[in-house]
Amino acid sequence: MSTESLQHTPLHALHLELGARMVPFAGYDMPVQYPLGVMKEHLHSREQAGLFDVSHMGQIRLTGANAAKALEALVPVDIIDLPVGMQRYAMFTNPQGGILDDLMVANLGDDQLFLVVNAACKDQDLAHLRAHLGDQCTVEPLFEQRALLALQGPAAVTVLARLAPGVATMTFMQFAAVSIDGSDCYVSRSGYTGEDGFEISVPAERAEALARRLLAEPEVAAIGLGARDSLRLEAGLCLYGHDMNSETTPIEASLLWAISKARRSDGARAGGFPGAEVIFAQQRDGIARKRVGLLPQERTPVREGAEVVDAEGKVVGSVCSGGFGPTLGAPVAMAYVDTAHSALDGDLWAVVRGKRVAVKVSKMPFVVQRYYRG
Repeated sequence: MSTESLQHTPLHALHLELGARMVPFAGYDMPVQYPLGVMKEHLHSREQAGLFDVSHMGQIRLTGANAAKALEALVPVDIIDLPVGMQRYAMFTNPQGGILDDLMVANLGDDQLFLVVNAACKDQDLAHLRAHLGDQCTVEPLFEQRALLALQGPAAVTVLARLAPGVATMTFMQFAAVSIDGSDCYVSRSGYTGEDGFEISVPAERAEALARRLLAEPEVAAIGLGARDSLRLEAGLCLYGHDMNSETTPIEASLLWAISKARRSDGARAGGFPGAEVIFAQQRDGIARKRVGLLPQERTPVREGAEVVDAEGKVVGSVCSGGFGPTLGAPVAMAYVDTAHSALDGDLWAVVRGKRVAVKVSKMPFVVQRYYRG
């Protein structure tokens, strides 16, 4: 895709002003890093507060008395009983049990739900919602109207509370309408780094002013996609299109925790979502492969696509995400491997440029998650 055909977020000019190195991502011209560099950006987010532009993500509002019930028919998650002012992780599934996308769903109250979907999937997600829910509720894309900022790290609450004191009492996955520096925002205490932090939906025309205001705080640095990827990898979080896709089920992706108890085979509202019987059968009978963490035993980074082999050299899986973990000071990876080889601390090897690199199956996350639960 040519640079001229790429879309821009409302912060594009600010990224250039800050000296960002821009790359194509999900159809947008996005900052992969700033002059600070990926390593220092990563560590800054773990130690203080990083500001991420995630305005390329798709924000969608559902409105109507039947919105929650209608959305439940597309996701294996309890939406009907989602409390007002709370947010939940969800997945769109297909009839084969595969994952079409993962998303966040918040209950705004007044028969309104607020969704955030992945940038590369947002047009197909919008079409999916309209095709299945269009006659039951209003499906309103906010792609152009609102920007999305993520403020992540242990100092995030201190910084944001200077502008909006009420956010200090929010806990993980709470969601609220908040006025920040004169802007009508939606704020969730959540993020994609494993750290405490917030995601802030702001009117597009107010995004640059808010970003500048946050960056003026001494604890805050601008962070690009490079560090965003290494932060989420250390946190053991999936990236759609890499660690899960339409041919991967939630059970294979080690996301059983995200299927609400009410929607499981023995739940109060069991099934009723696409692929439910496939997913329930896998939960009951087991699976042939699953997503696991890998810790390379050498300094060599193990990248996406690398084959994973056993002691005899037989291919037993492949790496879906991998790189260097700056917090750990060592490489980390995630892979899909045969279930027979998925036991914790098991010894395997990744093939990197024809050379076998020893890896050990590891629990995830690789770093301690520090979400604020009150």
